[in-house]
Amino acid sequence: MQTVSSKARSRLQRLAVIAAVFGAGVLGGAGQVMPDGRPTPSGQPVPRWLSLKSDEVRARSGPGLDYRILWEYRVSGLPVQVVAETTEWRKICDPEGGVAWVHRSVVSSRRSAFNASDAEIPIRSGPSASAALRARLTPHSVVAMEDCEDGWCEVRVRRMRGFVRQSEVFGGQDRALCSAARPAGRGR
Repeated sequence: MQTVSSKARSRLQRLAVIAAVFGAGVLGGAGQVMPDGRPTPSGQPVPRWLSLKSDEVRARSGPGLDYRILWEYRVSGLPVQVVAETTEWRKICDPEGGVAWVHRSVVSSRRSAFNASDAEIPIRSGPSASAALRARLTPHSVVAMEDCEDGWCEVRVRRMRGFVRQSEVFGGQDRALCSAARPAGRGR
């Protein structure tokens, strides 16, 4: 009968732990599902936020080049919410409530926030309504955004950092803003 030395046993235990952690990570990534319960092809959660990479992005009625172009986005950095996906295409919800399909190559995982209102939004020095005013986010403008926590989102404009109320910008919401079941086109 062959015995395993304590050094070899320790090494085997470490390998078993590493394999378990790796397996959990793979399964955790594969566990992301779309609203209809199917797994997401990217392994990323749906809904999630992305931004447009360029100022010429064609929105299509379906996931493929053979589907008709509905409109063209002309704002680089515009936040969009992915509500469904295929391997190559993302079904997105835009600030006007429009739903369309865009190719995965024209979106970025960089977060941004959009002031969809006609009023300025205060950018504060801290995550509080009483924090000092640092700047104002003008109507219909886009800024880079970090994370949102406790109702406030950290934004960045060039070298200036500040905070805006999560409820005041498009791009910070946690819930799906458009139904994944809705066909592509305008209107909520």
